[in-house]
Amino acid sequence: MDHFPISEARFLPPVEPGKIVCVGRNYREHAAELGHELPTEPLLFFKPLSSLLAPGATLLRPKISSRTDYEGELGVVIGRRAHLLRDDEDVRPYILGYTCVNDFTMRDIQNKEDQWARAKGFDTSCPVGPLVTDALDPWAGVQVETRVNNEVRQSGNTRDFIFPLDLVIRFISQAMTLNAGDLIATGTPKGVGPVVAGDVIEISVEGVGKLTNPVADER
Repeated sequence: MDHFPISEARFLPPVEPGKIVCVGRNYREHAAELGHELPTEPLLFFKPLSSLLAPGATLLRPKISSRTDYEGELGVVIGRRAHLLRDDEDVRPYILGYTCVNDFTMRDIQNKEDQWARAKGFDTSCPVGPLVTDALDPWAGVQVETRVNNEVRQSGNTRDFIFPLDLVIRFISQAMTLNAGDLIATGTPKGVGPVVAGDVIEISVEGVGKLTNPVADER
């Protein structure tokens, strides 16, 4: 068997989702800091598969944007088909595991467009990892933090979700089938802000681990 240094290894995202479904404005204080009204039901948007980025890989700031923001989130990976779940149905059997997600965003583009496809769907805008299949309890509370250059910028807890995880999964399943491997990004706490080339973003989720990515300008 051939051996080579771990430093020469190229890591891949730990998930291969059929779709990436994201929940917007799921923390009251985050909605307030951006001047947005609170949603009355989960606000959903997609990221394309081309946005996926592995741990340690470089986040690219697109030339078309003058402000790119980090958004640290808890990610949920679906374990089996979920379709038209009942209001009283337990969602835990449908969950494979949990991960860290950075919903990297072109904030200036988001602020001028009603649809967020460009602002949140550009290449490298969805770093993900690591993946754990241990039982977490987002309902009891899981801490989500973001650091930029080792400085804490976000610190929130899933207890503060506007829409708890079971409601989110059932809500999505009413409109579209969730299949094994699909990824749900559950929303970001307050404290979002811009980064520039040379910064390093670290997303940590209690019980999951850390997702670290350096930032560079697109060439």
